Amino acid sequence: MSERITIIDFVNRYADKYQNDTFLREKVDGVWTETSFIKTRDEGKILAAGFMALGLGKGDKVSLIAEARPAWVITELGILFAGAVNVPLSYKLESDYDLSFRINHSDSRFVVASEMEIEKVRRVIGKCPAIEKVIVMDDIELQEGEIALSEIRAMGVKFMEEHPGEVEARMASVGPDDYANISYTSGTTADPKGILLTHRNYTANVEQGASVINIGRGEIMLIILPMDHCFAHVAGFYTMMSYGGSIATVPGKTPTAQLRNIIPTMQEIHPNVMLTVPAISRTFKKAIESGIKKKGKTTEKLYNFALKNAIAYNKEYYNRGGLLQCWRKPLMALFDKLIFSKVRETFGGKMRFCVGGGALLDIELQRYFCAIGMPTFQGYGLSEATPIICSNAPGHARFGSSGRIVRPMECIICDDEGKVLPNGETGEIVVKGENVMAGYWKNPEATAQTIVDGWLHTGDRGYICKEDPDYLYVTGRFKSLLISSDGEKYSPEGYEDNLAVVSKYIDNVILHNNQSPYTIVLVVPNKDALRAAAPDNKEAQLALIQKDIDSYRKGGAHAGQFPEKWLPAAVVVCEEPWSEANGLVNSTAKVVRGKVEKYFEKRIEYAYTPEGKQLVNPQNLKALD
Repeated sequence: MSERITIIDFVNRYADKYQNDTFLREKVDGVWTETSFIKTRDEGKILAAGFMALGLGKGDKVSLIAEARPAWVITELGILFAGAVNVPLSYKLESDYDLSFRINHSDSRFVVASEMEIEKVRRVIGKCPAIEKVIVMDDIELQEGEIALSEIRAMGVKFMEEHPGEVEARMASVGPDDYANISYTSGTTADPKGILLTHRNYTANVEQGASVINIGRGEIMLIILPMDHCFAHVAGFYTMMSYGGSIATVPGKTPTAQLRNIIPTMQEIHPNVMLTVPAISRTFKKAIESGIKKKGKTTEKLYNFALKNAIAYNKEYYNRGGLLQCWRKPLMALFDKLIFSKVRETFGGKMRFCVGGGALLDIELQRYFCAIGMPTFQGYGLSEATPIICSNAPGHARFGSSGRIVRPMECIICDDEGKVLPNGETGEIVVKGENVMAGYWKNPEATAQTIVDGWLHTGDRGYICKEDPDYLYVTGRFKSLLISSDGEKYSPEGYEDNLAVVSKYIDNVILHNNQSPYTIVLVVPNKDALRAAAPDNKEAQLALIQKDIDSYRKGGAHAGQFPEKWLPAAVVVCEEPWSEANGLVNSTAKVVRGKVEKYFEKRIEYAYTPEGKQLVNPQNLKALD
């Protein structure tokens, strides 16, 4: 067994090892600034001293709500170095109830918020009686009960002068089984659960992750996902620290500005690796295709030919090339120089690979990004496993799988009765290892249901590859299963992700069948693409949507990929996009199925009427306005 180190030990180890190498990168007032490993650790210690001066005790909780930035990293280190527990909250939380519930349920004594998030905190602070102070990251005008983080830092400098050795003593008192974070679930069906993650959960998972993926010293990761999410937290912050890499964040005073700044940031810092989610990958693909289209028919034809050639050569990655495909290799090199290298320049030109998490990454997307020389590999995990369970990586990938299982960690597949299934058979994914959470905060019942004899029951369906048992295939969530009128069950994620990728007229998809006579599909239309293809003709636009949906039926371009029985017989064209603003997409850009079905409940009921089953109906036509 590896040495059971704390996050504090971990940071000390890599700060000593990499010292003056750059760890944090941030654009401030138009200029990129760099913070070394040693400086990162030292600033964390100063903040720890400031928190201690404020009265923060060992085991106390601090809620942290801010966008991804160096101050987030250093604030977490300050909280942990003081022996306290960080409660990272999504900066995408919009509901007052969602925010106040997490602050109160976690028993937080303090809240740290950025300028971008402070108004949310101010709205709910009256409903959070246990909060003693709100700490504001940025130098803005403060209100009663607030204190600037810069003042906490000044208090820390003074505390260290007046109480030498006390911060180090507090740091030394922290053990591997002490709590480091309470990470809240999205709470899509009920109040969210607080996932208790220990110091050892984090350090163990970084060690496990190194068994399936490697990053070079000095390589740069661009963080575009929320730092509060376990994926960016571990696979970004702590993993890059262990490799001697650095993390850069996207500037912007608002979420919209940050989104707009992603591509310019990539062109400025030239990242080597990035974490992504399917929604972002699809956006990148559509942006590339739109740019190619603008270059004219000749470029578009050449691009499409080059793409088909590379996809045919790469196959499922693990079996790429081969004697019969060797003639494609010189063509790939030529097209890469003429076309794909220029596409990659848009993303900084040095991107080696991306890792996708948060949801299943459609196999067509994996093939596409590999073809253009910027492979996006599927990984899988969940916060309860801190979160990495498996991942594909350069040199070791099977498209369609979620990658090699991390080691040391046990992974089995169980049927409904808990019996272990042989490789190749589908059931529930169950894991056991040092990365498994300590439990749910103040929820022993949910803990007992989820962790049985040390085994974490993920609630996800999948199977272990029969040909190569190192690889895990994830097929979907149990909760997302469709149920037909005869009781048969089907997991729809594969179809949903694939249709959203192959259709330029559809941005988002959900299949629905709850013991109904037929399946329907809810789609978010790409109105710009539809209007360009069929201006001022809504019936023709609906026909374009239907054509892509029907391409999975017998004789279609994608026939045979999914069982005919589950293909939709009716279409609901949604009148508005699914977004975080209307609560239909969560903080990791994942569509929340239950909320979409509730939101469009009347439209779903209508689709099961004779009129609503027809493609051209008043509600679908109105949705295209």
